[in-house]
Amino acid sequence: MPKRFAGWILAFPATMLVALFLLVPVTLTIATTFGDGSGPIAPYLDFFNSGFRRTVLWRTLEVSLATTAISLVLGFLTAYVVSRAPGRLKSILIIAAVFPLLTGVVVRSFAWLIILGKNGILNNFLTWIGVIGEPLSMLYTEGSVIVAMVYLFTPLMILTLVGVLENIPDDVIQASASLGATPAATFRQVIFPLAVPGLIVGAVLVFTGSFTSYATPQLLGGERQMMMGTLMYQAAMVNFDWVSASTIATIMVVITVSVVLAMTRIAKRLNPMTT
Repeated sequence: MPKRFAGWILAFPATMLVALFLLVPVTLTIATTFGDGSGPIAPYLDFFNSGFRRTVLWRTLEVSLATTAISLVLGFLTAYVVSRAPGRLKSILIIAAVFPLLTGVVVRSFAWLIILGKNGILNNFLTWIGVIGEPLSMLYTEGSVIVAMVYLFTPLMILTLVGVLENIPDDVIQASASLGATPAATFRQVIFPLAVPGLIVGAVLVFTGSFTSYATPQLLGGERQMMMGTLMYQAAMVNFDWVSASTIATIMVVITVSVVLAMTRIAKRLNPMTT
């Protein structure tokens, strides 16, 4: 057997599984939206002509982008500290970062119900120290969803960035300092550009996870802060409107792919290794 075909043969089973269980269902879902008797684009016109659905789409984008931005900042700072920590301490910090991932999404989201509820931990603490006179309504707001999303997805950002930051040679940082660069300049001109690939990968993971999330918006946002995932579930499982559900899924796929492509292009421009 020629060696040039060995790689293709090894990749064939995985490629077929991806095609069978991912590409085919997605293609059929998209095709469903064009089979409506009112016209091929009628479901999309119905979606964007609805003020409620446009609001849900905008809210989902807003929450996802806010979650991604906050997770980027927190994840990068934490990953930088972890990457510079000595061996045993580094292991402990990585375990602490990964620990939230050992519990389910529903469990972690439900924990925030206990923290942010009117009789929850945070309200009781603020009342006890005299900051507020009566409990605040923190649940079922956009802020509560963002806080929970950041808590859910920041560990992914940390794990992605730790490996990237660890692979930045110390010689490069020391050379920057020896040439007279300040720590801020070294970070801006050396560390950050080399960390861009990890930042983009982490941003893609966080954005796609938060944009398609269902359990957390349902538990902490409810009907007041409905997002695309909950709207799609309602269309499919409550109203049994499969065309509308497929339309929502298609819009989510298009937006997710567009954002991933845009982030990839930004990464290529910012990464010094590609210039």
